[in-house]
Amino acid sequence: MKTIKDPRHQIRRQAVKVLFAETFTKQGDYSELVKEILKKTNEIDRKIEESAPQWPIDKLNKIDLVILRLAVYELMQKNVPPKVAIDEAVELAKEFGAENSPSFVNGVLGTILNEVEKPKE
Repeated sequence: MKTIKDPRHQIRRQAVKVLFAETFTKQGDYSELVKEILKKTNEIDRKIEESAPQWPIDKLNKIDLVILRLAVYELMQKNVPPKVAIDEAVELAKEFGAENSPSFVNGVLGTILNEVEKPKE
């Protein structure tokens, strides 16, 4: 059973904090996870925009956006089971986001997951 003390959860929490701070000013001291997310931000943001077209990136709550970036990165890497990535993102949204953040994050990630898992024609 996952707990708040789970080291993987702590790594994600720290990544969210750094990514959030990064939206205001350059941080400079990044973990490998944060470096990889920052490198792929444009690609990640495109996936978010496609999945939530009514919410332009610049209009999203900044904490929701960084949580989505982390989760979308994990979904793209496929080294974390999709349900784990989504569950972790929802938990982070409950912890750091607004009242409607968990359902918003869950909805966007569910849409992205459906696109990722859709068979190629």
